[in-house]
Amino acid sequence: MNSMLVVNSSARMQRSISRRLVDIFVNEVSMSAAQGAAADVALTVVERDVGATPPGFIDEHWIDAVFTEVDRRTAAQRARVAESDLLIQELKNASTIVIGAPMYNYGMPATLKAWFDQIVRVNETFSFDLARGDYPLEPILTGKTLVLMTSKGEFGFAPGEEREALNHLDGHIELLAKYLGVEEIHPIHVEYQEFGDERHQQSLHRAYVDASELGVKFRRQWEAEALQMEAVQLNAPRAAQQGWQTRRR
Repeated sequence: MNSMLVVNSSARMQRSISRRLVDIFVNEVSMSAAQGAAADVALTVVERDVGATPPGFIDEHWIDAVFTEVDRRTAAQRARVAESDLLIQELKNASTIVIGAPMYNYGMPATLKAWFDQIVRVNETFSFDLARGDYPLEPILTGKTLVLMTSKGEFGFAPGEEREALNHLDGHIELLAKYLGVEEIHPIHVEYQEFGDERHQQSLHRAYVDASELGVKFRRQWEAEALQMEAVQLNAPRAAQQGWQTRRR
């Protein structure tokens, strides 16, 4: 079964570009056979809206609890990391992570950073071993895909462009994604929002199209996998019958 964790971080519940991009992608992926898809895909979608319900910030009590062995934690310590445990479990269950993130002050929203701080956790999503030398951290999780939808007020944040050095959003998320087990990233972004001119409209239109096409691509891939699985299940009794007849001979 395919599973998708959708994380929205915009403080805006309405008129949010990053939320709109996420919705377009998720709606395309979630299309059923009744709506025109080639096959119904077994898909679980978990929504985590950190913009609407921010995770708690880590503090000294949280750190003490995390670095205390599980079977030695007090009731208060278990309660302190309960939210982190839940968020990590949501992450572990997901094969695809979808993040919607506006650029705030050239970086990610504080609520999204709080989410990362809750889930990038030693012995849960990464391991630490000084025997590895100067690079003791290694991710524990593997095989996940990240779809990253971002919106920016200015422009020119891509590598080699004039505001590349100011972009503390995309690179930071992509860096942390490694410790979520992400091995494949699909970024889509909108720029020029503060200008509200034709450049913004073009950027917006292109991103909407890209989000839709990416959703279709994911759905078709999962449909193909679903059809292949159906074929295997249909052929299984026939193969078993043939095997039985062969043994009879």
